[in-house]
Amino acid sequence: MSSTALPPPSLGRIVRGTGPGLLLAHGAGGGIDTNFGPIMASLTAHHTVVGPDYPGTGRTPRAEVPLALDALADALVTAAVEENVDTFAIAGYSLGSPVAIRAATRHPDRVSGLVLTAGFAHPNPRFLLAAQLWRDLLRSGDLERLAAFMSLIGLSAPTLDTISQDNLDTALKAATTTIPPGALEHLDLLIDQVDVREDLAAITVPTLIISTTLDQLVTPYHHRQLADTIPGATYAELSTGHLPFVERPEEWSALLLDFLGNASVRRQPHDHRGHVVVEEIAPNSPSARCR
Repeated sequence: MSSTALPPPSLGRIVRGTGPGLLLAHGAGGGIDTNFGPIMASLTAHHTVVGPDYPGTGRTPRAEVPLALDALADALVTAAVEENVDTFAIAGYSLGSPVAIRAATRHPDRVSGLVLTAGFAHPNPRFLLAAQLWRDLLRSGDLERLAAFMSLIGLSAPTLDTISQDNLDTALKAATTTIPPGALEHLDLLIDQVDVREDLAAITVPTLIISTTLDQLVTPYHHRQLADTIPGATYAELSTGHLPFVERPEEWSALLLDFLGNASVRRQPHDHRGHVVVEEIAPNSPSARCR
């Protein structure tokens, strides 16, 4: 199957490292530096990394029209191809997961693999409730309440239970200054358009689903839906909330790199649902196991 025709370049991006191509797809209200910055050095040590910012984030101006899922997926692929990275795996985080899935189904001859962290195919009513409240707070301009809400729902309970008051106050203050101008359009896309459930069965490339098991925004319900529907998907667990780059960046990058670099993953045993079995590994290592 051939790729959909690519649009002209439109996204600012970083390009770093050497090795096999790796295209990054960040989350709503995030950006390449925010979502992947803490693991960028480890990624670029093994891969040629192309990290495009969505409109209104980082290096890309805000969009003048509403975002569309197909167009955003195509724009990400264009960014890689323009950098002479013609084939690549995609690491999608949160909203970046459905973007990566759509890119894989629209450009199957370019996408060699997927790693989907804290991902979802379609927001269910619980997720929509949280996303709509997020959008309402953003629209109201009440950034202090927005930072408080996102901390409560973004970080895991164990992390928040042990943080000091001074550190929490500092983090909340910083959060009010780092919201990208395009966050509202990202949320409109998530709430109003994202539904890649029909794409899942068409995924033919090796795929790793990383479930952020303490996630209160995109809960493990969504991660399991991806793993149960994408043929032959590998499923791994990471004991973190929705922000693995804050809570467990080293474990996250190790899971991602181990999967991308380990060709033998395709030869590992499968469970009764066709998932590759990833054995539970020692503490202080990536917490990965098949379910």
